Amino acid sequence: MSTTIELTDGGAPVAAVPADGGEIRCGDLVRIFATDGVEVQALQGLTLSVDPGEIVAVVGASGSGKSTLLTILSGLDTPTGGSAVVAGTDLLTMGHAERVRYQRSTVGFVWQQTSRNLLPYLTASENVRLPLELASRGSSLSRRDRARRVEALLELLEVGHVAGRRPGEMSGGEQQRTAIAVAVANSPRVLLADEPTGELDEATSVEVLEALRGVNRETGVTTLIVTHDPTVSEHVARTIQIRDGRTSTETLRRTETDEHGQARHVSEEFAVLDRVGRLQLPQDFVQALDLRDRVRLALEPDHVGVWPAAPAPAADRKTEEDR
Repeated sequence: MSTTIELTDGGAPVAAVPADGGEIRCGDLVRIFATDGVEVQALQGLTLSVDPGEIVAVVGASGSGKSTLLTILSGLDTPTGGSAVVAGTDLLTMGHAERVRYQRSTVGFVWQQTSRNLLPYLTASENVRLPLELASRGSSLSRRDRARRVEALLELLEVGHVAGRRPGEMSGGEQQRTAIAVAVANSPRVLLADEPTGELDEATSVEVLEALRGVNRETGVTTLIVTHDPTVSEHVARTIQIRDGRTSTETLRRTETDEHGQARHVSEEFAVLDRVGRLQLPQDFVQALDLRDRVRLALEPDHVGVWPAAPAPAADRKTEEDR
């Protein structure tokens, strides 16, 4: 499936095809929750790879498993099975002390609720300085260096003007951009954002998404944005769709120049094939052809055909019986 649209000034950067390995690697990830004797599989063999420095959006409907994935990657939860490695840390085997170090220095996190990201009694500068102070015992940054980093991050996120304000004195967008500064204060290798625009209006959402892109571009931090909002995907080069606890499709975006010298934004959607050969057909394909239960497959020289499992015509059945 390919579509071509005009590239705006805020268009996504050129997409890179993910290589094997990566800063985030999940293989056949399973998470089962049991409540009152009833088991629910939130993740059912999810596979994901994100390269160092990449910015990726993970989208999916409520209940698709995207929030469960994020809590596992942040170290707040442990998967039931499979593998999950972030920045060289095995999330299934790390102990308590390693988990604390991981959450302090390896990953940064931005919550959906603006009030959850910042301490209400601290100013913007104090909120950003707090993780630096907590990590100062093992850090080579002097007090002056920490102050300079706080100032630089607030300027990078374009919220230097609220440095002396408490969260209650900021707009929602200013709070979220300050929260991003807090999340990257300790120079994490991975930045995770959970519905970062969920409580913002459309215009402010664009500002926050562009702020995430700016931090990714300037610092090189690998960034994963989890959201149910499909418009978020327009701001990144790669979007991963999760359905029923598995990655179902990926959309890659790139810029091309046509014969008239005009830049255009090209978007291509791909089905994701896991290591045992499973893939999920797009829902609109399934509905259009009324595919259900079983389908017919045919291997062609350069593609695989999929057809509804309709009974073969009588003439065809007779031919088969004659054989």
